This record gives sequence, structure tokens and C-alpha cells, in this order.
Amino acid sequence: MPGSWSDGYGPVGLDPAEYGTHTLRRTKATRIYKRTKNLRAVQLLLGHTKLESTVRYLGIEVDDALEIAEQMEV
Repeated sequence: MPGSWSDGYGPVGLDPAEYGTHTLRRTKATRIYKRTKNLRAVQLLLGHTKLESTVRYLGIEVDDALEIAEQMEV
């Protein structure tokens, strides 16, 4: 598909048949969370209105997420 978003996969060595936009979105959000432990930032990035949605999206435990959120200044 010339001129499409999938043109960007080749330079980074990804097969567009294996990685869709949702996979890349989720991977990026997960990497940001793992580096920063900032759920609020990831929530804003993803456009989620509820923190619970972000926690579910990232596949982390709710109790762990709440503990981390309480330790951070927002």
C-alpha cells in the first residue's frame, strides 16, 4: 500500500501484517508507563476518561496501579 501509514514499518524492521495500529499504540503506551510509572500521563496520552480504563488497557493490576498513583504527585 504505497503512501499509507504502513510504509513506515520497513525502516524499523516490522512486518505490517503482524503489527496493526492498535498494537503499536498499546506498545507505546506500555513502554511509556514502564519507564515513568505515570498512569496519569498515559491516561492523557490515550484519551481515556477513566483511570480504570488505562489500567485495564495496560494489563496491570488495579491495586499496583493505585499504589503507584498514590505515591506520585499530580
